[in-house]
Amino acid sequence: MNIQEFDGLAEGDACRELLAVCAAPRWAGAVVAGRPYRSAAALQSAAATALQDGDLDDAMSGHPRIGDRGAGGRSGGEQSRVSAAGDDVRAALAEGNAEYERRFGHVYLVCAAGRSAGDLLATLRTRLGNDPGAERAVALGELADINRLRLADLVREGAA
Repeated sequence: MNIQEFDGLAEGDACRELLAVCAAPRWAGAVVAGRPYRSAAALQSAAATALQDGDLDDAMSGHPRIGDRGAGGRSGGEQSRVSAAGDDVRAALAEGNAEYERRFGHVYLVCAAGRSAGDLLATLRTRLGNDPGAERAVALGELADINRLRLADLVREGAA
């Protein structure tokens, strides 16, 4: 859809579209309340500004583990390069995911689009060295990157 179509959606419909981008209701509500945007760039800016630390827990509930074979929809597509990884890398990702969840209490959230399983595994191992506060900040930045890509897929400038 284009930005005019997004701006013209009923509030509930716009909120549903945004919750498919990011499962954080407060964020989606804030973005919807800012309409009309009149450009995809204005929507992107408002969405980035609206994202707060408090949205992270809700957003993570909508994200599967990296390497989860059951990941579908957008997450499955974003993680598509992981499916080509060997069993050893997939096993290491599963082990790393479990260690990450024990350490931080939530899924390893990373913008996986276009990244190899090996790269995602190396990033996971590096992030395991973060303290919880620093890791939360990193995860929020990753969520902002994911949202940016998904919003670009949702609202395309000039789309009919």
